[in-house]
Amino acid sequence: MSLITVAAAQMGPVSPGEDRRSAVDRCIALMEQAAAAGAELVVFPEAALTPFFPHWLIEDEDELDSYFETAMPNPAVEPLFAAARRLGVGFHLGYCELDRGPAGKRRFNSAVLVDRQGTIVGAYRKIHLPGYAEPRPHEPFQNLEKRYFSVGDLGFRAFDAFGTRIGILICNDRRWPESYRMLALQGATIAVLGYNTPRHHPAFPESDRLVVFHNHLSMQAGAYQNAMWVVGAAKAGVEAGVDQIGGSCVVAPSGEVVAVAETEGDEIVVAAVDLDLAAQYRAHVFDLAANRRPEHYGGLL
Repeated sequence: MSLITVAAAQMGPVSPGEDRRSAVDRCIALMEQAAAAGAELVVFPEAALTPFFPHWLIEDEDELDSYFETAMPNPAVEPLFAAARRLGVGFHLGYCELDRGPAGKRRFNSAVLVDRQGTIVGAYRKIHLPGYAEPRPHEPFQNLEKRYFSVGDLGFRAFDAFGTRIGILICNDRRWPESYRMLALQGATIAVLGYNTPRHHPAFPESDRLVVFHNHLSMQAGAYQNAMWVVGAAKAGVEAGVDQIGGSCVVAPSGEVVAVAETEGDEIVVAAVDLDLAAQYRAHVFDLAANRRPEHYGGLL
């Protein structure tokens, strides 16, 4: 049996007045709890360092930029990397990235994977951006991801880390089957992801009663159909007036939820991940190389 202990580090609300250092200190406290429980990899939520600002309209460029990181790590976040080195614990961190490269100024919803020596081994920029670009004043809150973020340009990639292959997804990516499949085709045995998911869908309130069910369903289906572990970490609770679900969890390649958060605040969810279980499901149920037939899919995949 080949085991790695992982922790989904759920965070309660990050208020609009909370500074980076406060959010980082909370992450460090969760990392220390996870390390004490034996975790080797800690998964933090999407946009863990700031409130989820796409929930409101921001027209001032400087104000908008204040929610973004221009480097990772940077002086505000370096203490988290130092804690990883001190504790010997790696982590996944979701954050908002401001890129000033050759293509000009671009903003991304991003994440990094960091090893137990505090070194970045992988990065990802969110591809499946939900919401809309133009504000909807009649709705109680906004989802302006298409206004504030560019579509990720790094593709879906799996990285060698923690003795296995790990892929990164972010929030809405978890609802799309191709997200997991692209990672599985690269040999990923674990997908890590963070999310910020409102309990209410203003444009589709009929689905509100199912939001927690759909959250877990998407991760369970992705795990089972691709024979991989999935670790999902939420930003939860009422943040800037928006009620966001928790439900941070660890899902096995069988599709079973093996550990789940009990609160909507700062909480760690720890599980021992058996990497051999992913291999067994790939050998006996989902042998992608032997059983997929993309040449017969009509050119759609």
